[in-house]
Amino acid sequence: MVNSEGLCGSPPRIGVTKPISIAGPTEADILRNRDLERFLVEAGLYESKEEASKREEVLGRIQEIVTSWVKQLTRLRGYTDQMVEDANAVIFTFGSYRLGVHGPGSDIDTLCVGPSYVNREEDFFFVLHNILAEREEVTELQPVPDAHVPVMKFKFNGIPIDLLYASISHLVVPHDLDISDMSVLYNVDEPTVRSLNGCRVADQILKLVPNVEHFRTTLRCMKLWAKRRSVYSNVTGFLGGVNWALLVARICQLYPNAVPSMLVSRFFRVYTQWRWPNPVMLCAIEEDGLGFSVWDPRKNHRDRTHLMPIITPAYPCMNSSYNVSSSTLRVMMEQFQYGNSICEKIELNRAKWSALFEPYLFFQSYTNYLQVDILAADADDLRSWKGWVESRLRQLTLMIERDTYGKLQCHPYPQEYVDASKPSAHCAFFMGLQRKQGEVIQESQQFDIRGSVEEFRHSINMYMFWEPGMEIHVSHVRRKQLPAYVHSDGFNCSQNLRLTPHQKSYKLPHDNGVAYQTESGEKCLKRKKNPDGEIMEQHRLLKRRSPDWNRSSSPEIISRKLSSTSTGCSTSDRDAMNGLVGANASSNSSGISSCSHEVFRNESTAGSSVGSNGGYDNPSSSPSDSCDDLKSSVEDEHADRKKVFQDGLLKELEANTVVGVVLKSMNGVINAEPVPNPVIRLSLASTA
Repeated sequence: MVNSEGLCGSPPRIGVTKPISIAGPTEADILRNRDLERFLVEAGLYESKEEASKREEVLGRIQEIVTSWVKQLTRLRGYTDQMVEDANAVIFTFGSYRLGVHGPGSDIDTLCVGPSYVNREEDFFFVLHNILAEREEVTELQPVPDAHVPVMKFKFNGIPIDLLYASISHLVVPHDLDISDMSVLYNVDEPTVRSLNGCRVADQILKLVPNVEHFRTTLRCMKLWAKRRSVYSNVTGFLGGVNWALLVARICQLYPNAVPSMLVSRFFRVYTQWRWPNPVMLCAIEEDGLGFSVWDPRKNHRDRTHLMPIITPAYPCMNSSYNVSSSTLRVMMEQFQYGNSICEKIELNRAKWSALFEPYLFFQSYTNYLQVDILAADADDLRSWKGWVESRLRQLTLMIERDTYGKLQCHPYPQEYVDASKPSAHCAFFMGLQRKQGEVIQESQQFDIRGSVEEFRHSINMYMFWEPGMEIHVSHVRRKQLPAYVHSDGFNCSQNLRLTPHQKSYKLPHDNGVAYQTESGEKCLKRKKNPDGEIMEQHRLLKRRSPDWNRSSSPEIISRKLSSTSTGCSTSDRDAMNGLVGANASSNSSGISSCSHEVFRNESTAGSSVGSNGGYDNPSSSPSDSCDDLKSSVEDEHADRKKVFQDGLLKELEANTVVGVVLKSMNGVINAEPVPNPVIRLSLASTA
């Protein structure tokens, strides 16, 4: 048994392999860990005691409501008085609340487990829905019965709740039901299994990590990082809460004695070099069970297409990250590289934790964007309409990738934006567009994605609950045409022109002027103008508003032409920078590494050429001449640790060799024959 102090002697195996390292923290690691924990507290990640009590009270109220609901249905169905008295439903929590990493304002994922004679379709989504709708404590009630995991969303006394329902093969649900017992899966359908497994997976994660408190702190840190870097969204094709929890849990298994500051650094070190699509697993996949399908690319054709498998530990084991596409995987790998470069600097005392959490400046990263505007008659209609469209945006990314043979890359942005100037209820999503880096494309070559957008429009129009006023508009906009409301967070280009020495250390050439690289990995263009002209240009862009549209029920594509000078590196530059670890480099990540993040990595290992302080304003982080020997020893120790890590990672991947070989031989994305350059036009002409 592993206690909170760490492993002693020969540790038991936790996970599918032995740990990479059982070393504990050094004094420097402990100091960095204190700084990290202080940063997380100052970032407001922990809720107050008052809010914690309010959450417990809300859960108690919901438990009373569902118990009364089941008793009412039991009486209506003619059961005996004794059955009515014994009738029961049990509320379980899962997700961030169950894992103990929720913060102020976060929702509570809840599961209601009821008896066999209470169903989901009518009893839950109709009868219970009406009961909740009549209560004054309940607001923003939104049923989503057609979701992959059917859910009812609402707020109860201001606390966001996601309520699932599972009907198990019991006439009476015991108060002390053990949801981890496989018997709860007898005679249930697959949506019920998916609903039950939210709780079962959360419980298994907590059982499979060597130190729960270290796991929780690290997961809080990684969730904050993912949100700041805009890669936290399962529905958009990135990773959601359970995905990040599983990735962090695996790092905890590989470094069972590490403190959170070490685990964060190891997280980036491992996953920048992980050879996807080798799966991340906390335990062996259990195949012998109740006949449910488990993730196995050797048997299931669909599993062979998964690019970033992160496998749940509870039977039936599934890939929790099936939404990831080649575009979103590319973006996440770039962000992992960014995180790894900053953590290397932190370990060498060249950066502080705040540098790791700098927001990603999406609207400075691309020249071209797709803008998807969603409109409805009122706020209630917008809530349901937006949920439907947002759940289908991932399909638009896949369609564009497919129809352009992967040569036009998409970067969907998880955050929604609202234009307060519009009279109708409105929100908008954005997607960055760029040519695939390293592709040799003729200057006049164009992409034609009209068919992709038309197919997307057709899928959107399948919405069963469409109401008058529900509309979408899809338009292609350049960076300078972006609506002003996307800068409502206070950022604008003119602010970004004033660079710190640390930011100035990241520079790349640009054909149209002088490109500079911000610390967050953003590339902005500083044109060859006088300073006054530059500021006036930025001021003009901020005053621009989005165009008006003719209101229609079909999407509208505004005709534009993508610039051939999209953000990226030349083939030679990328090849020179892709030498990460030789054999450890992912077989499908060529073309994923971005120029900006490789610059980060090279600077962190070779030193900064900007100044003696490594490009930072803070003089306290600048090594003096008298510390050269100490600096050298720290870097040598850092290099030794990386060697141990690389050897350990190879052993870790051996456990996945069978699955990995199958994926390499079967997955068309990994071993695809080169596709000849098609004749495609970049013409986003109107489809109205």
